[in-house]
Amino acid sequence: MSEYAERLCYEKSLNSVTPSIYIVGAGPGDPDLLTVKAQKLLAVADVILFADSLIPEEILDLCRPDAEIIRTANRTLEEIVPLMIERVRSHKSVVRLHSGDPSLYSAIHEQMHLLSEAKIPFEVIPGISAFQAAAAKLKVELTVPGLVQTIILTRISGRTEVPASEELATLAAHQASLCLYLSARHIENAQAKLLEHYPAETPVAICFRIGWPDEKIHVVPLNQMADCTYQEQLIRTTLYLISPALSAATGRSRLYHPEHNHLFRSSHH
Repeated sequence: MSEYAERLCYEKSLNSVTPSIYIVGAGPGDPDLLTVKAQKLLAVADVILFADSLIPEEILDLCRPDAEIIRTANRTLEEIVPLMIERVRSHKSVVRLHSGDPSLYSAIHEQMHLLSEAKIPFEVIPGISAFQAAAAKLKVELTVPGLVQTIILTRISGRTEVPASEELATLAAHQASLCLYLSARHIENAQAKLLEHYPAETPVAICFRIGWPDEKIHVVPLNQMADCTYQEQLIRTTLYLISPALSAATGRSRLYHPEHNHLFRSSHH
């Protein structure tokens, strides 16, 4: 455990966390991208629940050595929520770690509803989302004056239906900086819908496991988005950034360079 975490543990007696549930955004994978508030809560909480398939083990180094760690990757919401409620009613503080930011595709709506019904106090702590971490890695601003001033965060319809008014081709018509989550399994369909409105040469950053040691970022023209996804065998944990702003960052002259696919590939930590 880090010296910082040990110091916070020592301070617990001075500043005890109220028995409550803290729904915490763990960020995209890099433990250094946790907020200070998230670190403080992890250092003093009695119970930590985390989706072990989406959140790196290193984050647990910030927890108290005697904290109860509950892995939730193979548990249903019906199992997780009563467990959290029981711990709080036993006067324990609980951190529920979610990957990324809780406001995006984290299924906290149902959890908060059930906690409210049970009259269990809870607080939500925001985290860095994958689209923010990807933009930082790419050294790009997604809102460039005179070029693009809107960011759309969305997904394509799959097992979870997207409302008709938010259908991908409709959103693509804005030609905004479009961040496409949870869509790798349907990428051919997504590419076709995007090509209805974006020029074929619009740069796309294909971002796999952002913030993890094995992260990869490929920048390709929109009409190569599906092919690159298949070649790299990307199925999950992939974010797509489709944006005119990427042209300003990468330079169109580099777009078709044979080495360009590897330009932003990170080294292993």
